[in-house]
Amino acid sequence: MTEAYRKNVGIVVFKENKVLLCARADFDEYHWQFPQGGIDEGESLTDAAKRELYEETGIQNVRLVCTISEPIRYDFPKNFEFLPFKGQDQYWCLFEFLGNDDEIKFDIDPKCIEFKAFKWDNIDVAVEEIVYFKKNVYKKVTEQFKPFVEQQK
Repeated sequence: MTEAYRKNVGIVVFKENKVLLCARADFDEYHWQFPQGGIDEGESLTDAAKRELYEETGIQNVRLVCTISEPIRYDFPKNFEFLPFKGQDQYWCLFEFLGNDDEIKFDIDPKCIEFKAFKWDNIDVAVEEIVYFKKNVYKKVTEQFKPFVEQQK
């Protein structure tokens, strides 16, 4: 395994003081997380976030509120040795959702379906429900984004 860290974008989408949590499609049980994905060479943070958000959820009607442009790093657990990198450097975008829930579709690319369900919940729930090795990342993200999410009425 290489020691490199993959450049990645995490995406928090909110409406009416709630954030979008998506359940991963590759597990029978429900594992909730924010959308995320790789940043292509030469792609800006916000362009990557909008592309990944659309590819994974079908969402396009958003307004950028703020970003975390310094990476938050995490390592994958030892049982992820099959991956070509040690972990990820995650940059984050916060978007306000301007559309309707019927815009959310997980089959935009039928060859690569990431999620199977979604829910709108309090931002603190994300920290409680994320896998253990991303908890510190989600704590930092929710601390920075929570004031913006909760001020929206």
